[in-house]
Amino acid sequence: MTQDWTVQRVPAADGAEIVLHSIGAGPGVVVVHGGGVTIAMYRRLALRLADRFTVHLYNRRGRADAAARAEPYDGEQDIDDLATLLTWTGARNVIGHSSGGFIALQGAARRLPIGRLALYDPAVQVDGIGPTTGWLPAAREAAAAGDIPRAMALTSAGINTHAAATRLPLFLQIAICRLFLRTSIGRTMGELLPTTLDESQLIHRHDGPPEQWAGVEAEVLLACGAAGPPYYRPINEALAAVMPHARSLIVPRAGHDALNRAPQHLVDALADFFTAPVTSEPAGP
Repeated sequence: MTQDWTVQRVPAADGAEIVLHSIGAGPGVVVVHGGGVTIAMYRRLALRLADRFTVHLYNRRGRADAAARAEPYDGEQDIDDLATLLTWTGARNVIGHSSGGFIALQGAARRLPIGRLALYDPAVQVDGIGPTTGWLPAAREAAAAGDIPRAMALTSAGINTHAAATRLPLFLQIAICRLFLRTSIGRTMGELLPTTLDESQLIHRHDGPPEQWAGVEAEVLLACGAAGPPYYRPINEALAAVMPHARSLIVPRAGHDALNRAPQHLVDALADFFTAPVTSEPAGP
């Protein structure tokens, strides 16, 4: 049966509007998307979950149909918007991807009413595990100068430390990025690159011991792709060791973009997690 998307305009805490795109039937799931992209990359995931859940997508501030983002960026609007949507939809299930995982985890730590939180490759720094910050100043300088191919090449090499392309000379990485920027997704990522750099800086500022997340009471699934950046596995294991209701999962045949590609084995793992009995109570508002 074909399902249609519904679009609602939800008043945010600061008076702006959050444009909420929803599809499906069943328990609600709010998706907090990653950096450098819009919800367009998550529609396949939503469609494949829609026979079991009502899936809610929304663009975070400064993207597509979202309101402008406050500057300097500190992530607070993102957390406030997630709180607003949990109240509006009544959903208690959340999926967070990459930097969206960082936002969702911060929301859970602040006791937003989240019962189950599925994080895929959450961009969280734990005891220095993860990409270093050495590339950020040069990437920011290039972006400020309008040299987006160079800024993108530096960013990709700094984050995707496992990729073969990072071992190429920088001029070749820049050439590859220049070609990528001609694609639809490349143009979007290029336009949003300053946002990606801001989020990367914020995530690095929150580096610290995993115990800072020990107060998260939600049921948490910490998933990472077997073919993605290698630092997500030890990060997830460290987080799972201190959260009272968390477990880690390595998804076979999956890279960092697996949540966007939505292979059936990942979709089924998410569905199983969201339908399993909950052993903890959702946090209060």
